Amino acid sequence: MNTAKMLKKMSRSLWAFHINAGSCNACDIEILATLTPRYDAERFGIKLVGTPRHADILLVTGTLTEKIRENVLRVYHQVPDPKLVVVVGGCGSTKGVFQESYAMAGPVDTCIPVDVYIPGCPPRPEAIIYGVVKAWLKIESLEKDNAAAS
Repeated sequence: MNTAKMLKKMSRSLWAFHINAGSCNACDIEILATLTPRYDAERFGIKLVGTPRHADILLVTGTLTEKIRENVLRVYHQVPDPKLVVVVGGCGSTKGVFQESYAMAGPVDTCIPVDVYIPGCPPRPEAIIYGVVKAWLKIESLEKDNAAAS
């Protein structure tokens, strides 16, 4: 199923909070590129928010450093349920070029559960939008399951 067909199935906007867990900032720049007029993720309802308390999804870039580990965990707990975590870039899923560094705690999934991985160094804006849409479908199915259980 292509991205356009998936977007037609969406019933609401998706708000994302971005946190850098120790990246080189290339993935951060690509996330911002998705918001520029060229890609315009906001036309699909994908919006970056300034606080995790308003977010549906947590976008994490970079491998997890020892110094930011507790902050990532704190931010994760501030995102209301149902929440999803999307790791943007290869470093967050494998430690990337930082494999042997003493300052790295590990991939993001050693600290918080990850729902979607977007590979690339850095991933293209199209891949980021596609990954967020995949997470969007997952969060909508979680909400439907919760509504059916109630």
